Amino acid sequence: MIFQPVLHPLLLVLLCAPVAIGLVLALVKRVPPHRWLWGLRLLMLVVLFAMLLRPGVPGGTSQTLATDTDVVLVVDTTASIVAEDWNGKEQRLEGVREDVQKIVDRYPGARFALITFDANAQLRLPLTTDATALMSSLDVLRPEVTTQSRGSSIGVANTLLAKTLQSAAKAAPDRSRMVFYFGDGEQTASSSPESFGSSAKYVDAGAVLGYGTTEGGPMRITSGTGSSDDGYIEYQGQPARSVIDEKNLGTIAKELGVEYEHRAADAAPKLPDAPASTTDYAASGEVGNVIELYWIFALVLLALLCVELSRATMLVARMRGLSARPDVDPAAEGGGR
Repeated sequence: MIFQPVLHPLLLVLLCAPVAIGLVLALVKRVPPHRWLWGLRLLMLVVLFAMLLRPGVPGGTSQTLATDTDVVLVVDTTASIVAEDWNGKEQRLEGVREDVQKIVDRYPGARFALITFDANAQLRLPLTTDATALMSSLDVLRPEVTTQSRGSSIGVANTLLAKTLQSAAKAAPDRSRMVFYFGDGEQTASSSPESFGSSAKYVDAGAVLGYGTTEGGPMRITSGTGSSDDGYIEYQGQPARSVIDEKNLGTIAKELGVEYEHRAADAAPKLPDAPASTTDYAASGEVGNVIELYWIFALVLLALLCVELSRATMLVARMRGLSARPDVDPAAEGGGR
């Protein structure tokens, strides 16, 4: 038998003991015809105490898949990431969020880190197994404020990525490392893109995922207030359009030693398998289950409560019947004889 109490057992005893003492005293003092009722209430307390102990017995086991992999996500947060040419007129950032969720689902048990870049690169989320925190970070992710944009390089995150991978390799050399780059490849800085070649030796797999179309999409002004009514970025009096540069994205893929894939809303990303040496059922082990028994005590408690409620209902009905009877004058009854 296994117990998993909802509170510390000593605290449960302290909570139930005063009530139990009161019920025992009432049971002793009552005349025999009414003792069964207090015995019933004492039994209800015992059953409740047993239920709160959450008894159980060892049950079966289940296997869970663990991926001993560090996955680093590098996401473009320049103004072009909100260009409206994903799945028609949706922002590219929506496509990034959808694909990151697919990556999380594809590699269960992996650790994830999030790097974003515009004019500068930032480590938004260090390596963690908390996929919920990762998706929350992406949900609140917004591009740089338009008025502060001075042009950006698609390779500005190269140094931060290399440091992140190097630290991961040093801390856990037995884990593999995957990198996924999300962007449109549009270089708006006057300089040439920095190379990601220094990260390649730490990368076991991954992909560069490209977003956008050759026709391009308009970009909304980002003010930092969260408003979507600020209009669109203009160039020479016309809405500026961001166009994907697949040549640049292909170059980044070669530098990292991974494949490039153009993303579209009507198809799922072709994600690579995690390295076989780091994906294993045995690594996660068998997770022991406990067959819960508290529900049996809950059913018993429910039955006892039904008895108590039935008795209370009967008493209420009887009292209403007595109050509804008309008063009879004894003198009137005698005079009528």
